[in-house]
Amino acid sequence: MCHNLLMPSVNMRQLRDTKKLKAWLRAGKTVELRERDTLIARIVPENEEQKRPVQYPDFAARRREIFGDRLLPIVEDLINDRGRY
Repeated sequence: MCHNLLMPSVNMRQLRDTKKLKAWLRAGKTVELRERDTLIARIVPENEEQKRPVQYPDFAARRREIFGDRLLPIVEDLINDRGRY
């Protein structure tokens, strides 16, 4: 029976106490989930770095660079070819 004293651990019954669990996770601590002193899982807090929004390229600028100011009536042609709409 070896517990990591630096890492908080809870058993399945203690998991109901979400206040303590949330406090540990907000503090950036990884929490061990145990059943009868057997490690089942580790609950890892999400890094703030991973929450940054994704920087998408400027697709409109790319389209203008490739095609210029031309209008491409592809959608209208597709609708006319299908004749369903």
